[in-house]
Amino acid sequence: MTSELPTEMETVPDRPLAIVPGESARYKLPSMHPEGRKFVGIAAAAVLVTGFIFHWEAVAWLLAGLTIWVAAFFRDPIRVTPVDPGLIISPADGLVSLITSVEPPRQLAGEGGLSAGPCTRISVFMNVFDVHVNRSPIAGTLTRIVYVPGKFLNADLDKASDDNERQYFIVESADGTRVAFTQIAGLVARRIMRFVEEGTRLAIGERVGLIRFGSRVDVYLPAGYVPAVIVGQRAVAGETVLARQGSAALLGGIAQ
Repeated sequence: MTSELPTEMETVPDRPLAIVPGESARYKLPSMHPEGRKFVGIAAAAVLVTGFIFHWEAVAWLLAGLTIWVAAFFRDPIRVTPVDPGLIISPADGLVSLITSVEPPRQLAGEGGLSAGPCTRISVFMNVFDVHVNRSPIAGTLTRIVYVPGKFLNADLDKASDDNERQYFIVESADGTRVAFTQIAGLVARRIMRFVEEGTRLAIGERVGLIRFGSRVDVYLPAGYVPAVIVGQRAVAGETVLARQGSAALLGGIAQ
């Protein structure tokens, strides 16, 4: 399924931003993704009906709060993405909940897929307050999309990678590096959306999909890449460096 991007995104530059010492950036309120407009409209209509027709003021105030939350849920902020070819960028906002070694799912194996044998998987868990627009972790061609129906278990559970409704992507860079990632539905999420099709050329950090309402994204690292994040760290889609090529993995961190 494709979806129109917000008109504000037309102002996004088509090339990397210059690094200019001494200049400061200005804050801009995030726009709302078009997918959220109908939900905000429904919630706002419910406020009007309960408040002005039935005069249920308490209910109307609760629904007004819900309307604000729905608008915030579908926010789609501009992100500034590092463009070094040796980087893999987080495709999702959220908590780095798991880093483990696994065999690639069969949907990602075979010709044109991931190499045989164990690889590192990094899981990023999105709660209902995170931005839910997902982005491409590298620049390249989207060579594979596989949708798998399934359950709606808590996405924070490891078995959600195999049991839940999910959608697999493989992006292949110009040098042949393949990075796979998976949109996984969760306990509350009931809709996985994608904005792109197989064969699409993607820029690093480009929007590829959205999950409603709270879920997880798994990223499968190719050989030669090591995690640049640790479990418990917060990731920002399109900005946080999730993995690096050829450098030593982090040993740990301090929660404080």
